[in-house]
Amino acid sequence: MRILLVEDEENISKLIKLNLEMEGYEVVASGNGKEALRMVEQQHFDLLVLDIMLPEVSGYQICEKVRLANSEVGIIIISAKDASADRIKGLKLGADDYLSKPFNLEELLLRIDKVLSLRNKKEDPATVDEYSFGKNHVNFSTYMAQGNLGEFRLTRKEVLLLKMLVERVGEVVSRQQILQNVWGYDVYPSTRTIDNFILNFRKYFEENPKEPKFFESVRGVGYRFVNNG
Repeated sequence: MRILLVEDEENISKLIKLNLEMEGYEVVASGNGKEALRMVEQQHFDLLVLDIMLPEVSGYQICEKVRLANSEVGIIIISAKDASADRIKGLKLGADDYLSKPFNLEELLLRIDKVLSLRNKKEDPATVDEYSFGKNHVNFSTYMAQGNLGEFRLTRKEVLLLKMLVERVGEVVSRQQILQNVWGYDVYPSTRTIDNFILNFRKYFEENPKEPKFFESVRGVGYRFVNNG
């Protein structure tokens, strides 16, 4: 599990980071809100631990921006601001939990474990080995497909992306989810690369690639695979 710790008080940051690493987490630390946002855009994290009062961009702003783009990452706010209004604001902006300073490290570890456990309890989609839609057929084990090109072989990345979309049929899949699941944590292509993969799928499988029925683009978010029979 990868955690981004955003805390501008160096002593507190070092203490939290050390204890999280002792628990087996991979921790990336930042003391600057703007830098933290850039990290979230470029890397994958399972959880964010955010202070509120940060240089350049506040923890509230980070929480709101990240949550609008990513519904899966866990967010815990830690702050000396302990009024009810502050807690309510943080939770309304999308935080999973809010812990006031000073806090007990063991309590923070327990809350982190709880948030990650709850978010990982979602059932994994059923594994798909073969799949048909329209006049098309795909075998994810052999990488072979049947479509507009007759019988042809997909690349490994094409299989990973297509399988991800198929297993989440009807759901909007964000670009960040695709980058995380298909390309991994740290080596991200440009979003244009993903667009090109979707364009290829339309050429392979759509009767009219310019009017796709299966591979829909959701502007500003990502893509959705639809199979209405």
